[in-house]
Amino acid sequence: MVELLFEEGDMARQVLAGQLRRLREASGKSLAQLAGETNYDRTYLNRLENGERLSKLSVMEALDAIYGTGGLLAELWKLAQRDAFKDKYQAFMQREATAVVAHKYSLGIPGLLQTEAYARALMSSAPMPPSAEVLEEWVAARLGRQSVLRRDPPLSVRFIIDESALRRPAADRGVWREQLSHLVTASEQRNITIQVLLLAAGDHDLVGGHLSLLWMPDGSSVAYLEGSKSGGLVEDPDKVTRYRVSYERLRDMALSPPDSASFIAQLVEESSP
Repeated sequence: MVELLFEEGDMARQVLAGQLRRLREASGKSLAQLAGETNYDRTYLNRLENGERLSKLSVMEALDAIYGTGGLLAELWKLAQRDAFKDKYQAFMQREATAVVAHKYSLGIPGLLQTEAYARALMSSAPMPPSAEVLEEWVAARLGRQSVLRRDPPLSVRFIIDESALRRPAADRGVWREQLSHLVTASEQRNITIQVLLLAAGDHDLVGGHLSLLWMPDGSSVAYLEGSKSGGLVEDPDKVTRYRVSYERLRDMALSPPDSASFIAQLVEESSP
């Protein structure tokens, strides 16, 4: 087992890059040899070692297997990918990574349920889209968050998705159909519950924003409120309780999980050529 060494003040991404280079050099492999073993481009691997790119989680898992590091690179990657998000999300993401239960209400397709193609299309639709490299880092970071749904034990999540999100298709019909189909498939997972809040349900006190409620292993809970341009973590127990009540009322207004799956499946059919 290779020991990963951290220096005070180092960013996780910098540490990851340094470890990737040290592990390869310690193994006696050249970049060309490593590229042949992993089927990843030599230039791409070099940029990971220089800290110029942030890979997908699957790349780190492949390198963990080659170097015999027992998942350490994947764990370090999870820390590094948080740096790709703005500071306002940091505290929330740290809690989400260790939470055991989450309840979420979203006006859009939740990040934890987005396909790679849809996430890329969404992020590139900004008025001033990022460069291709930055865009790929953002996509990798968002997809990396989804590892909480596959860990052991996985995060148990209930999603309430506003109907407006399901009525706003991506420009590419194929991308949109894939995204809707993914929601149907995700709803079949034991740790995932999806409900659709129809527009006909009327007004509620969470209109205009997103809400996440997280329960931690020690039984404590936090809330995270997010608008289109701002967000903040709520830790006061009384305030968290009030948001929980709001969420429970919203849950009762939404379609049941089976009816929600049928509703989305119908949208998949409607989106077919």
